[in-house]
Amino acid sequence: MSRRRGRPLDPEEEELWATVKRSVTPLRPEARPASPPAALVAAPPEAPTATAVKVTRPAPMPAAKPAIPSLHPLDRRERRELVRGSRDIDGRLDLHGYRQDEAHARLNGFLAHAQAAGWRLTLVITGKGRPGGDFHNLHDPERGILRRVVPLWLSLPEFRRYVLGFEDAHLAHGGGGALYVRIRKRK
Repeated sequence: MSRRRGRPLDPEEEELWATVKRSVTPLRPEARPASPPAALVAAPPEAPTATAVKVTRPAPMPAAKPAIPSLHPLDRRERRELVRGSRDIDGRLDLHGYRQDEAHARLNGFLAHAQAAGWRLTLVITGKGRPGGDFHNLHDPERGILRRVVPLWLSLPEFRRYVLGFEDAHLAHGGGGALYVRIRKRK
């Protein structure tokens, strides 16, 4: 970006510009010049005139929110141990037959309990949805609402304090109608 070169500043304008520069906090402190130019240091401050502008400092920026921890699904070895039965699932939650608000509250309570109990891996059963009767209703968008929304809930910040990761369960544990949920250690 090029700077426009116009007329030189009057002494009054230079003083006003110097006042503005002193009142601003730089975004990058290393970009700040080591010392002010000699022309600005040599001039004694004059009494404010009627044309002087009062410069106010902007309000400080609010502190940044802490980053949401990332999700870590099961690795291949853990998944193999689960399928073979050499690793146990610490707890199960079956959400069949619950409305969304009830299921959300039960899931929140279950995950809080699982973390307090020191569980590492749980199974959340959402179900595959009510069968529609014929093949054409099998992929209806309204089929299996909990199956669709529970993974979305587990990705929300309110559940991230409990959930380390999640993924679809193996067919032996319910397949697409269940989720393995890894529980985060308590801080």
